[in-house]
Amino acid sequence: MKLADIENGATLPTLDIDITARLIVGGAIASRDYQDVHHDKAAAQALGSPDIFMNILTTNGLVGRYVTDWAGPEARLAGVNIRLGAPNFPGDRMTFSGKVNSVDAGSGEVEVAISGRNQLGDHVTGTVILKFC
Repeated sequence: MKLADIENGATLPTLDIDITARLIVGGAIASRDYQDVHHDKAAAQALGSPDIFMNILTTNGLVGRYVTDWAGPEARLAGVNIRLGAPNFPGDRMTFSGKVNSVDAGSGEVEVAISGRNQLGDHVTGTVILKFC
């Protein structure tokens, strides 16, 4: 996608991601987050959680994937500002959606508002700044 192709207010296509124990544990290991609540169900339950849950670093990576898959190779992440909400547990499905907040042709920057929802509500909300080459 080229910067000239992006319109302010445009909506991004949704992306569904099935949340599996493998994704949660793999994301935690890949981001060197060894907190037991991300890989040990008994430890997570001892703290009141029904199961292991996704860490913020995995969520951040999925946000980046969602936006850059849409924008294509001409764009790079210049900023990510997210807030976590409802946890992602194994068996959940998270659906990403997004909307272009602003396009600045002069700087080559595009701001996109995103959300990732599961059956409990918003797992992640925030904005991503893309810089086009």
